[in-house]
Amino acid sequence: MLVTGANGFVGSAVTRQALADGYRVRAMVRRRAAAPNLAGVDAEVVEADIRDRDAVGRATAGVRYVLHVAADYRLWAPDPEEIVATNVAGTRNVMQAAIEAGVERVVYTSSVATLTLRPGGDPADEGMPLPDGGGIGVYKRSKVAAERVVDRMVADEGLPAVTVNPSTPIGPRDLRPTPTGRIIVEAASGRMPAFVDTGLNLVHVDDVAAGHLAALRKGRIGERYVLGGQNVGLGDMLADIARLTGRRAPKVKLPRRLLYPLAHLAEAFARRSGREPFLTVDGLHMARYRMFFTSAKAEREIGYRSRPHVDGLRDAIDWFRAEGYLR
Repeated sequence: MLVTGANGFVGSAVTRQALADGYRVRAMVRRRAAAPNLAGVDAEVVEADIRDRDAVGRATAGVRYVLHVAADYRLWAPDPEEIVATNVAGTRNVMQAAIEAGVERVVYTSSVATLTLRPGGDPADEGMPLPDGGGIGVYKRSKVAAERVVDRMVADEGLPAVTVNPSTPIGPRDLRPTPTGRIIVEAASGRMPAFVDTGLNLVHVDDVAAGHLAALRKGRIGERYVLGGQNVGLGDMLADIARLTGRRAPKVKLPRRLLYPLAHLAEAFARRSGREPFLTVDGLHMARYRMFFTSAKAEREIGYRSRPHVDGLRDAIDWFRAEGYLR
């Protein structure tokens, strides 16, 4: 089995789950030296950039299954085309290599970012994909485009792919960390005195990983499955973090319009420093909606299950504390 992005947050969880389930894993990473999440993991580690078609072809040769988890999960980048190149062209390279290698099955890691949100915060599902070019920000648009690449190759080239759509993973080994991981770090460090009125679907990263293997075994070719957890308001999430860390929960709810000037300033500073901003314009646009989802289809068809979101928050905080992220 080949797992792309095996050193990433979700990828390392998928790699560990696959090994626990008895699979032999070829773990594909961009740079072997930048793979601390694979320390002590009994996998064959290979270096390849998914944007390099020849390297991907060599990494895919001889494997039975491909789990394509690698992605550029940034809501902002100095050069947005980097996100597009990784998420769209890179996905095409992996899928083409899988066809040429004659793999039996592919699991493609998409995102709930490709799904249309329902009005009023009702949970969205797989039945309402965004149209081509839809989505707020380059990350969402790139994932929509990548999912269309996979869909077309399933229909036209016989690609044996199942798509999974994780919601908002939380938990250990969030090295970078992800945008949600950054919220956890800031809140657990007492640096989030206020919040905006929005909501997320929080899921333990290890449940997402188990969902990948369930999709490999039981998913239907050409179908997509939401791998989510619990729908939680941001204020409630911050209150949970406060309880877990012995801090006082923030009570101030800020209107989004007051934060847009700060977001523009943060992005301007980021363009000069090269460091990803904590507050972004696209992030504020997304926060207008309650990003709630249901995993009912995955539960029904592939036996997917998820634990309470507080377990994921607790594991994330424990890991961030042990790794020195919390001050």
